[in-house]
Amino acid sequence: MFAALFLLVVVVLYRILSGFIGSGDFHWAHNFAPVAAVALCGAVYLPRRIAMVLPVAMLFISDLVLNLFHYHQPLLTFDILPRYLALALISGLGFALRGHANILRLLGASFVGSLVFFVITNTGSWLSEPAYAKTAAGWVQAMTTGLPGYPSTWWFYRYTLLSDLFFTLLFAVCMMVPFKGEAQPAAKGELAHS
Repeated sequence: MFAALFLLVVVVLYRILSGFIGSGDFHWAHNFAPVAAVALCGAVYLPRRIAMVLPVAMLFISDLVLNLFHYHQPLLTFDILPRYLALALISGLGFALRGHANILRLLGASFVGSLVFFVITNTGSWLSEPAYAKTAAGWVQAMTTGLPGYPSTWWFYRYTLLSDLFFTLLFAVCMMVPFKGEAQPAAKGELAHS
């Protein structure tokens, strides 16, 4: 449990620092964040009583810090609702994997979670952004080209997907490394007691 909590804190701190350092311009790191991986892997590896709540709560705190001190936005905005709906669904994917998660299942869930996040948050932008026509064509624009003057939503999604897969893999590999003082699960076929 210590390893999972430690990783959770590290990636949330990374998210805050990367928001302060590189979010003003649209280079590759702009959307390279551990958000969905935290929701997914936290639900898989943390104890049941905090598995879904703690990761989402920590991401919420990081959003508040970034909104207040970096973006100078209100604490709560409408576009935060679709984001947290998507994170809750991704966390639910992770919770469904508890007990039988392996790297391939985690990466598959990460891929699905990235798509869920993309569709829900871009639909939220389409609903809330006045520049999008509230038509099927406006929704398609929100899903593909985005708003004029910004990179396409596919450009953003590419880095979201890569970061989700990277941070999920990093989290899973780190959870496989035995930490001194933590009990390791018994190997398959090994008797739990003699």
